[in-house]
Amino acid sequence: MLQRVTLDNYWMGRDKKPIYAVEVTTAIRVNAQETVHRVNALLGRMEADRVSLELHPNGTIVSSGWRPAAINSVTLGSAIRSKHITGEACDLYDPDGLIDEWCWAHQEILATIDLYIEHPSATKGWCHVQIVPPKSQENIARDNRRRWFYP
Repeated sequence: MLQRVTLDNYWMGRDKKPIYAVEVTTAIRVNAQETVHRVNALLGRMEADRVSLELHPNGTIVSSGWRPAAINSVTLGSAIRSKHITGEACDLYDPDGLIDEWCWAHQEILATIDLYIEHPSATKGWCHVQIVPPKSQENIARDNRRRWFYP
C-alpha cells in the first residue's frame, strides 16, 4: 500500500517555525490542501496499478513540499517564482524514475486529476507535480493533450 501525503508531510514543519509561519496565507493553505488532495489521487491511481515506490529518507514520499521564499532561494535548481512558494507544487521522491515513467505513460489520468509535471529529464530523483499549468506553456497545457513541461 502506498503512503498517502498529509498536510504535515507537505508543510515539512515549516508552517510551525515562526520565521516562516508569517508567510503562510489563507490562499497558500487552500492551495496546499488542493495539492495534497491531487497528489493523493495520483498515488491512489498508481497504487491501483501496483506501482511500488520508495520513501524519502525523511519517511514520506514528499521530498519537497511548501517552501518559504528564503528556503526556495537557496534550493538548487528552484525557479524564482516556484509554485512551491504558493503551495501549488510538490516534489515526490522518485530515485528510480518510477513516478515519472508512470505519469509519462498516463497523461490522460494526469488530465483527469488536473496535474502537470516537469519533464522527467529535468527531475532526476524526484517528480515535480503542480496543480496549475506552467505560464510558459499555458495554452498547450490547457488543451489537456500534454501534461508535462520543461522548466
